[in-house]
Amino acid sequence: INCLKIDRSFVHDLTIDERDAAIVCGTIALAHSLGLIVVAEGVEHHEQIEMLARFGCDQVQGYYYSPALPAAEFVKWVRAFCAPKLVGAVLQG
Repeated sequence: INCLKIDRSFVHDLTIDERDAAIVCGTIALAHSLGLIVVAEGVEHHEQIEMLARFGCDQVQGYYYSPALPAAEFVKWVRAFCAPKLVGAVLQG
């Protein structure tokens, strides 16, 4: 085991429920102390991403970026979403 996934039920009200925020923050800290990567699922809003970043969450997944896609559509999405960032990274450095 090298990864811990935080269920969407905790992420959903993360920004408005102090208990969910405390659970997520504590879970991330515990997972990191065990050397695990943390993935939060069900991310739908930018505010959730900001809070998860403050807590040190390593990765997020959810409709904020895209709904589930068939493989061919996923390839198109990756090219459209990542290509501009990759080109910018190459140009900068």
